[in-house]
Amino acid sequence: MSLTRLFTRFSNAVAHAAGRPLTFVACLALIVGWAISGPIFGFSDTWQLVINTGTTVITFLMVFLIQNTQNRDGAAIQVKLDELIRASEARNLFVGIEHLTDDELEKVRQVCERDAEGSTEDPDLSEKQKGKLARSFGRLAGMPSATSK
Repeated sequence: MSLTRLFTRFSNAVAHAAGRPLTFVACLALIVGWAISGPIFGFSDTWQLVINTGTTVITFLMVFLIQNTQNRDGAAIQVKLDELIRASEARNLFVGIEHLTDDELEKVRQVCERDAEGSTEDPDLSEKQKGKLARSFGRLAGMPSATSK
Protein backbone atom coordinates (compact mmCIF):
# COMPACT_ATOMS: atom_id res chain seq x y z
CA MET A 1 0.00 0.00 0.00
CA SER A 2 1.40 3.39 -0.97
CA LEU A 3 2.24 6.05 1.58
CA THR A 4 -0.29 8.41 -0.02
CA ARG A 5 -3.13 5.89 0.29
CA LEU A 6 -2.12 5.12 3.88
CA PHE A 7 -2.09 8.83 4.78
CA THR A 8 -5.47 9.31 3.07
CA ARG A 9 -7.02 6.50 5.08
CA PHE A 10 -5.46 7.78 8.29
CA SER A 11 -6.54 11.40 7.73
CA ASN A 12 -10.09 10.30 6.84
CA ALA A 13 -10.32 8.19 9.99
CA VAL A 14 -8.94 10.95 12.24
CA ALA A 15 -11.15 13.64 10.68
CA HIS A 16 -14.18 11.38 11.05
CA ALA A 17 -13.36 10.56 14.67
CA ALA A 18 -12.59 14.20 15.54
CA GLY A 19 -16.06 15.26 14.47
CA ARG A 20 -17.91 12.80 16.69
CA PRO A 21 -19.66 13.86 19.91
CA LEU A 22 -17.85 11.15 21.88
CA THR A 23 -14.49 12.71 20.93
CA PHE A 24 -15.65 16.08 22.26
CA VAL A 25 -16.83 14.50 25.51
CA ALA A 26 -13.51 12.63 25.89
CA CYS A 27 -11.53 15.84 25.35
CA LEU A 28 -13.74 17.72 27.79
CA ALA A 29 -13.25 14.96 30.38
CA LEU A 30 -9.49 15.17 29.85
CA ILE A 31 -9.51 18.93 30.47
CA VAL A 32 -11.70 18.56 33.56
CA GLY A 33 -9.39 15.82 34.87
CA TRP A 34 -6.37 18.04 34.25
CA ALA A 35 -8.05 20.97 36.07
CA ILE A 36 -9.01 18.79 39.04
CA SER A 37 -5.41 17.54 39.30
CA GLY A 38 -4.16 21.13 39.66
CA PRO A 39 -4.24 21.21 43.47
CA ILE A 40 -2.55 17.79 43.62
CA PHE A 41 0.40 19.11 41.63
CA GLY A 42 0.31 22.53 43.29
CA PHE A 43 -0.61 24.23 39.99
CA SER A 44 3.07 23.88 39.08
CA ASP A 45 4.71 25.01 35.87
CA THR A 46 5.05 21.38 34.80
CA TRP A 47 1.31 20.84 35.36
CA GLN A 48 0.57 23.80 33.07
CA LEU A 49 3.18 22.74 30.54
CA VAL A 50 1.54 19.32 30.13
CA ILE A 51 -1.76 20.76 28.89
CA ASN A 52 -0.15 23.54 26.87
CA THR A 53 2.19 21.19 25.04
CA GLY A 54 -0.44 18.51 24.52
CA THR A 55 -3.04 20.86 23.08
CA THR A 56 -0.49 22.64 20.89
CA VAL A 57 0.84 19.43 19.35
CA ILE A 58 -2.65 18.01 18.76
CA THR A 59 -3.87 21.28 17.23
CA PHE A 60 -0.82 21.52 14.98
CA LEU A 61 -1.27 17.99 13.64
CA MET A 62 -5.05 18.27 13.27
CA VAL A 63 -4.69 21.34 11.06
CA PHE A 64 -2.83 19.29 8.45
CA LEU A 65 -5.09 16.27 8.69
CA ILE A 66 -8.27 18.30 8.38
CA GLN A 67 -6.82 20.41 5.56
CA ASN A 68 -5.91 17.24 3.67
CA THR A 69 -9.47 15.94 4.05
CA GLN A 70 -10.98 19.27 2.97
CA ASN A 71 -8.67 19.49 -0.07
CA ARG A 72 -9.70 16.02 -1.19
CA ASP A 73 -13.41 16.69 -0.58
CA GLY A 74 -13.18 19.99 -2.46
CA ALA A 75 -11.42 18.36 -5.41
CA ALA A 76 -13.99 15.55 -5.53
CA ILE A 77 -16.88 18.04 -5.48
CA GLN A 78 -15.22 20.08 -8.23
CA VAL A 79 -14.82 17.02 -10.44
CA LYS A 80 -18.47 16.11 -9.88
CA LEU A 81 -19.59 19.64 -10.74
CA ASP A 82 -17.39 19.66 -13.84
CA GLU A 83 -18.97 16.39 -14.96
CA LEU A 84 -22.48 17.78 -14.41
CA ILE A 85 -21.59 20.86 -16.45
CA ARG A 86 -20.03 18.76 -19.20
CA ALA A 87 -22.97 16.35 -19.38
CA SER A 88 -25.69 19.02 -19.28
CA GLU A 89 -26.64 21.87 -21.55
CA ALA A 90 -24.68 24.26 -19.34
CA ARG A 91 -21.73 26.07 -20.86
CA ASN A 92 -18.59 23.95 -20.79
CA LEU A 93 -16.73 27.22 -20.40
CA PHE A 94 -17.12 26.87 -16.63
CA VAL A 95 -15.31 23.54 -16.37
CA GLY A 96 -12.01 24.25 -14.60
CA ILE A 97 -12.96 27.78 -13.59
CA GLU A 98 -11.57 27.17 -10.10
CA HIS A 99 -8.07 27.67 -11.54
CA LEU A 100 -8.67 31.35 -12.35
CA THR A 101 -7.34 34.17 -10.20
CA ASP A 102 -9.71 35.98 -7.84
CA ASP A 103 -9.90 38.96 -10.20
CA GLU A 104 -10.69 36.73 -13.19
CA LEU A 105 -13.36 34.89 -11.20
CA GLU A 106 -14.94 38.20 -10.23
CA LYS A 107 -15.11 39.25 -13.88
CA VAL A 108 -16.69 35.94 -14.87
CA ARG A 109 -19.18 36.33 -12.01
CA GLN A 110 -20.10 39.77 -13.32
CA VAL A 111 -20.57 38.36 -16.81
CA CYS A 112 -22.86 35.64 -15.45
CA GLU A 113 -24.90 38.14 -13.44
CA ARG A 114 -25.35 40.36 -16.49
CA ASP A 115 -26.24 37.30 -18.54
CA ALA A 116 -28.81 36.19 -15.96
CA GLU A 117 -30.35 39.66 -15.92
CA GLY A 118 -30.63 39.59 -19.71
CA SER A 119 -28.22 42.50 -20.13
CA THR A 120 -26.79 43.03 -23.57
CA GLU A 121 -23.98 45.23 -22.29
CA ASP A 122 -20.47 44.18 -23.15
CA PRO A 123 -18.86 42.65 -20.05
CA ASP A 124 -16.35 44.92 -18.37
CA LEU A 125 -13.35 42.78 -19.28
CA SER A 126 -10.17 44.20 -20.70
CA GLU A 127 -8.96 42.78 -24.00
CA LYS A 128 -6.03 41.18 -22.16
CA GLN A 129 -8.39 39.48 -19.68
CA LYS A 130 -10.71 38.35 -22.49
CA GLY A 131 -7.75 36.89 -24.35
CA LYS A 132 -6.43 35.09 -21.29
CA LEU A 133 -9.84 33.68 -20.40
CA ALA A 134 -10.57 32.81 -24.01
CA ARG A 135 -7.30 30.89 -24.23
CA SER A 136 -8.03 29.15 -20.93
CA PHE A 137 -11.64 28.27 -21.66
CA GLY A 138 -12.08 28.61 -25.35
CA ARG A 139 -14.76 31.24 -25.80
CA LEU A 140 -15.52 33.73 -23.00
CA ALA A 141 -15.68 36.69 -25.36
CA GLY A 142 -18.48 35.01 -27.34
CA MET A 143 -20.29 33.58 -24.33
CA PRO A 144 -23.91 32.84 -25.32
CA SER A 145 -26.72 34.22 -23.21
CA ALA A 146 -28.59 32.04 -20.72
CA THR A 147 -31.64 32.06 -22.98
CA SER A 148 -29.74 30.81 -26.03
CA LYS A 149 -28.16 27.64 -24.67
